[in-house]
Order: sequence, then structure tokens, then C-alpha cells
Amino acid sequence: MIERERIIQNYIEAYNQFNIDKMIADFDESIVFENIQNGEINLTLSGIKEFTAQAEKAKEYFSTRKQIVTSFIHDEITAIIDIDYYAVLAIDFPNGLKAGQELKMRGKSIFQFLDGKIVKLTDMS
Repeated sequence: MIERERIIQNYIEAYNQFNIDKMIADFDESIVFENIQNGEINLTLSGIKEFTAQAEKAKEYFSTRKQIVTSFIHDEITAIIDIDYYAVLAIDFPNGLKAGQELKMRGKSIFQFLDGKIVKLTDMS
């Protein structure tokens, strides 16, 4: 459990620093990523190359972003974290959000592990 928490903290720290290489350091090559917003999957990525490409693109969206872990729950293969999320948009979005606008929300991330690597990551907000 301690090792998983270290891996997750490494990922969160890298995310906050826009450091893609560090974000994927503990990912399995076949990582599956899902983003769920308002109960619906709005993004699914398969493999480390797809995740990396999306993460690089997403760096352009924010001038600042920060995830803070507020709780950890573990079972045999899964770690679930609750997060407080804060970001400042760097660009205007088609949905009406504007550059400079602040986002504050709470979410949850579910990390699934196999052989010490993250094989699936689901972000929920």
C-alpha cells in the first residue's frame, strides 16, 4: 500500500508540474485511461503513446493546475483517491469557458495496478 501511495503521489506531483515523462514513469505500456464527467465517459485512451499525446495536448489548456489528494482507499489491485482540483485556463474553450477563468472541483481517480505498474486510470468529476 505504501508503494502504491508513493507511485500515485509521484503521478500527482508530475501532473501538477506538467511533467509528462514523470507522469508516465509508473505506467504499464498498455495503460487504459478513462475520463468520466457527470457519469458519462467522455475520453478513453489505450496505450502509453495515446496517453502521452493527450497529456502533451492538455498542457496547452491550463496555465496552472493542481490536484491535492484528500484520501486514499485501497483493495487488492485498486487505489481510489479523492482529489481537490484547481486550474486556471490558458485558452478559450468552445463550451464558453474563457482563458484566465478558474476551475475548482472535487473528483476521484481510480488507479488499477498489476506488477507494480498502473494499468488503468479512471478520472471522475
